[in-house]
Parts: sequence; C-alpha cells; structure tokens
Amino acid sequence: MKAEQIRALSNNEELLKKLAEAHEELFNLRFRLATRQLTNYHEITGVKKRIARIKTILRERELGIK
Repeated sequence: MKAEQIRALSNNEELLKKLAEAHEELFNLRFRLATRQLTNYHEITGVKKRIARIKTILRERELGIK
C-alpha cells in the first residue's frame, strides 16, 4: 500500500484497522520465519515499511500537517 492510498482513507479508524492488520501480518511472518516456513524474507521489510507509513500519516493528521 502506497502513501497516496493510505492518505485516501477517510478517517483514523480505518487507518487504525489497517495498522492492526499489518501488525498481525508481521507477527505471522515472524512466526513463519521462526518455524522456517518463510521463503521470501523481503515480505517482513515490506510490512514494516507499511506500518511506518501508516504511523507517519496518523501523526501527520494528528499534527494537522497536509
């Protein structure tokens, strides 16, 4: 999910829902990594970046930055 797509979400509740989903996905990827079932390790970095984007946009909205 790109930053423009995240900014297009109308309210913070949707962003918080997406953030929770991303955290759950990261947990599942780490679990698969620990059990040696994960083949594409780059998925972890992608999810971490998505979490960072969502948190950044939430903070921008909190501060009133466009």
